[in-house]
Amino acid sequence: MTENKLNLAFYWAASCGGCEVVVLDIDEKILDVVEIADVKFWPCAMDFKYDDVEAMDENEIDVCFFNGAIRNEENREIAELSRKKSKVMVAFGSCSALGGIPSLGNNTDKEKIFEKAYISTFSTDNEEKIYPQPVTEVSEGKLTIPEFSENCKALDQVVKVDYYLPGCPTNPDLIVKAVEAIAKEDPPPAGANLASLAGSKTVCDECERELADEKAVSEFKRPHLAEDNGEDCLLEQGIICMGPATHEGCEARCIEVNFPCRGCFGSPDDVEDQGAKMISVLGSIIDSEEEEKIKEIVDGITDPLGTFYSYCLSKSLLGERR
Repeated sequence: MTENKLNLAFYWAASCGGCEVVVLDIDEKILDVVEIADVKFWPCAMDFKYDDVEAMDENEIDVCFFNGAIRNEENREIAELSRKKSKVMVAFGSCSALGGIPSLGNNTDKEKIFEKAYISTFSTDNEEKIYPQPVTEVSEGKLTIPEFSENCKALDQVVKVDYYLPGCPTNPDLIVKAVEAIAKEDPPPAGANLASLAGSKTVCDECERELADEKAVSEFKRPHLAEDNGEDCLLEQGIICMGPATHEGCEARCIEVNFPCRGCFGSPDDVEDQGAKMISVLGSIIDSEEEEKIKEIVDGITDPLGTFYSYCLSKSLLGERR
């Protein structure tokens, strides 16, 4: 991008924080990054304030790795500010690139979310049924908190995004590859999914488990109730694994420890809707042609929305709650 060091920024919006931690998981490769980049803004690791970003010149940040979905007004404001100050904006992690797990809240409205979180949850003691308010008057003055948005959005549904680096969290090796690729004189084309630096197929292509010649599943089981033999394809054992509908790049790390893929890298490049693709895959392996039997097998899937759209509801054909 330039002969000088890159100015990098990292920010954490609506997410669990795992994407911040994975930056440290690149271990000694951090030395490779330090050779080509300086950190200009990283409030999780250093004492930065929003005023520090406001004071920056436009495009002073070369690359901003923005993780987390846009779930409240503060998330939106800092996304817009980061975009203004950054030459390149990377949707870093599943929540930023796809909407992530926070976007499952789009299946309902914020009133019901608040009711569940602050009133009806058995662990909550709130007899007065007090909900969080954007502004609260106290003797010292006004206390404000960011207003919760009606819908959760992926980063590119709020600001222009140059690159995507999905994962929950992403593969540490991909972070180094992404920084190096962006720093080149000939960087990836705008809008590229940087997971493709590791390949453009599916998690199944990274998985070393054995595939059967014929696929016939008569029952779908939750992972903790199934008896995985440790060798055969999880999906063919009736354990729903999102591998066939998920972009490669994670090196099948979940499956390596005998846990099914949950789809955090999003859909392959040629798939518009990850959940719909997975449903199509399941239809091809069910061991029945009888409508009632097929319905019985499908009804055995617990939480289809949370299974097929764990990370991508904001960007799916289902979109936001209407």
